[in-house]
Amino acid sequence: MIHFISDLHLCEERPDLTALFNQYMTEIAPKSKELYVLGDLFESWIGDDDDSEFVESIIVLFKAYADSGKTLYFQHGNRDFLLADEFANKTGGIIIDEIHPLILKDSIGEQKAILMHGDSLCWDDVEYLEFRKMVRSEAWQSQLLSQPLAVRRAIAADLRQKSKEAQENKAESICDVHPKAVEEVLIEQSATILIHGHTHRPDFHDLEVKGKHCQRIVLSDWGEQGNYLVVNGADIESFYFD
Repeated sequence: MIHFISDLHLCEERPDLTALFNQYMTEIAPKSKELYVLGDLFESWIGDDDDSEFVESIIVLFKAYADSGKTLYFQHGNRDFLLADEFANKTGGIIIDEIHPLILKDSIGEQKAILMHGDSLCWDDVEYLEFRKMVRSEAWQSQLLSQPLAVRRAIAADLRQKSKEAQENKAESICDVHPKAVEEVLIEQSATILIHGHTHRPDFHDLEVKGKHCQRIVLSDWGEQGNYLVVNGADIESFYFD
């Protein structure tokens, strides 16, 4: 059984989300054999050297999961793209690529799924894609990580505020994935299932690509409830808890 979660946006200012995460990791996640975190685990990530008690409490929960013999994967989101090897080592997890293939097997065959955070599929949000290109560059990240933790926290807070203001002024359609982007990535990867987060618009979408039935599955963000997707053979189900 495989679990997928995304867009938790954990931060010290939201103890309710931390409580949901604690409940998930101690009561629900242990039922799975593999756990994929598909980006935006944190509201922001200022570097693997963040030594706050809050971050340590999250690491401890992941480490317990990995130490129990289960496999843990992390994918970068638009909020936590600075997650790196030190975090992975501390949690016992593995950082996966922006597009990660996954073969789903059942009694009648197998299907290829691809896992993404989903932000790179929002082709209409040109302003964000330009920003994304800048912050994903090695030069920008090296310059930021060279700053003291206190400075990075201030920069992260400023970027979060600007992002919030920008989102408020954008049409909803701009912030969603582009159908052509979805079609292209499914064709390029020879896949029939795409699982992603980012848009905060949970749903199961059926579509036809090159004459094949395909599915786009969108994970929910966390708020009053937590959300996780379960893949068990041919069965794919979304669950909420509070």
